[in-house]
Amino acid sequence: MNIDQLAQISSYLVGSSFAVLSFAFVCHVAEWVTARKQTPVAVAVGGSESTEEVELAEELASTADRYSAVAVSLTVLGTGLLIAASVVRGLAAHRVPLGNMYEFGVTGTAIALTVYLILVWRSQIQWLGGLVLGVSLFVLGLSLSTYVPPAPLVPALNTFWKYIHVSSIMVAAGMFMVGAAASALYLIKVRAEERGTVGAVLSRFPSSAKMDRLAFQVNAIGFPLWTFGTLISGPIWAHYAWGRYWGWDPKEVWALITWIVYAGYLHARVTAGWKGRRAAIVALVGFATFIFSYYIVNLMASEFGIFSQHTYAK
Repeated sequence: MNIDQLAQISSYLVGSSFAVLSFAFVCHVAEWVTARKQTPVAVAVGGSESTEEVELAEELASTADRYSAVAVSLTVLGTGLLIAASVVRGLAAHRVPLGNMYEFGVTGTAIALTVYLILVWRSQIQWLGGLVLGVSLFVLGLSLSTYVPPAPLVPALNTFWKYIHVSSIMVAAGMFMVGAAASALYLIKVRAEERGTVGAVLSRFPSSAKMDRLAFQVNAIGFPLWTFGTLISGPIWAHYAWGRYWGWDPKEVWALITWIVYAGYLHARVTAGWKGRRAAIVALVGFATFIFSYYIVNLMASEFGIFSQHTYAK
């Protein structure tokens, strides 16, 4: 096969993955909708329930569980297709597919979803699937809008340190994404707990305390990887590419801002005992700075009149 044929196959695989992941997201929505129907039934069961009402509540809960299981299965399939797309894209370009914004988005989303699925396997966090898939589809959609044909690497990217830098950043981003999803759900759940309005949908999620712990744990794992990628391998790559370790480039500045926010988050949790709402809000701010760096700097720098040496990733 020639380069064009391989690139076309890769594009088909990305499109197929987007469709499958979209169906997985719909299944999570169906899970929530089905669970929501349990609310009036649960109220009735709390009183003088009939056998039919109990059976209906159990049937709805079972249906919601099936939707969740299907969603996870589809996520596995969609992630596999995305990994295959990245491999075929690499074969077409004769290099690791990390040379432009399109490839960053496709490969990065595949890595982030792989991180999520590993955590589902180890810690049963499929209750985060709806939010994780929503963010993943958003990033993948941005990537599809920046498609470019396979081409040789620009000189700044043609170094071994680039792969080390990008790999650590991508895995860290996957951790941050899971942490942000857990923090967002925590804020929703804890508010409902305080008001005594935890319905059937939120009751499917763990306690707010468990969500808070999960957010801390995954962010604590992601932060050292982000530190290595931003402050160690990144500057080394910059030295080989541009002859300096740090140049206060907009991309570098926003990566540093992300590092500062997450450093503050972890420091406040460990030393000042920050937990709950304040910690969750800081974690969400940190993830927002990452998205800003990823999207604004890489895609819209020229529109805002900002020069960045990292706009090669368009």
